[in-house]
Amino acid sequence: MIERIYPSDSPKPRGPYSPAVRAGDFIFVAGQGPIDSVTNEFSFGTIEHETRVTLTNIQRILTAAGASMADVVKCSVFLKDGRDFNAMNSVYAEFFGEAKPARTTVETKFANDTMKVEIDCIAYKPKA
Repeated sequence: MIERIYPSDSPKPRGPYSPAVRAGDFIFVAGQGPIDSVTNEFSFGTIEHETRVTLTNIQRILTAAGASMADVVKCSVFLKDGRDFNAMNSVYAEFFGEAKPARTTVETKFANDTMKVEIDCIAYKPKA
């Protein structure tokens, strides 16, 4: 069974996609960026700020799907500037602690030239 997840307390999609999709015991979270969940507007700032906003959005989506950051098995991190890796990584570590998922990090160009980071993930959480 496939379930599309649209949490009320997370940013609204800016295109034709679901914030998350549960397929069996896997939860696929769409790429999230630094968007304020209250105003639904970008919240630009330092890479640390944007990473924190982005991961908080992912956390909210996972919670709505009945999962947590500890259930994440894979992340993809996209950075505008690869030199931001260490600063992003320190905030990333705050959110995952000892539950370290597999991860890919790449430098990329975004449609919004001001944005510094986007992160997507896959979580595994069997339904109770």
